[in-house]
Amino acid sequence: MAYDRMESATYLASLLARGFSRQLQERGRKLGFAPGQFPVLAELWNEDGLTQRQLIDRLDAEQATIANTLARMERDGLITRRPHPTDRRTRQVFLTDRGRGLRDEAMTAARAADDALFVGFRRFERALMLEYMRMAIANSACAPADISAHRDAETDPGGEHGPDSPR
Repeated sequence: MAYDRMESATYLASLLARGFSRQLQERGRKLGFAPGQFPVLAELWNEDGLTQRQLIDRLDAEQATIANTLARMERDGLITRRPHPTDRRTRQVFLTDRGRGLRDEAMTAARAADDALFVGFRRFERALMLEYMRMAIANSACAPADISAHRDAETDPGGEHGPDSPR
């Protein structure tokens, strides 16, 4: 039997991720950030002054990946790193004025990248697709805590999908 990669969820997820990355790259380049920098920016827009370890944990990323991303962001004037006030071995990551100023346009760019991927979807189809994606991620071995928490919050304990019924 031949292998049909178009029937593989992992292959399709990879294509989807590349498609989103391309969409965001086109828009982000004009604003001065790369797609890999967007998740770091988003975390710092939510809470400035995180440590590298906190970013690694929140983004479920490798230490080397975050270190390289932060170095490029610092070089590009998006962040600055300062010594932690109570832990001399740790440095906190802060947005520069330039990094903070990107927020609205970058969020608009990310929404536009999402919208480009969902052209032709009806609102409920988009919502279902997102829920199915969250469920697949939660079922995977690398589910970030925020995906699991989101899925748990949407569980319908008394309805059709009770705690003991298969979903």
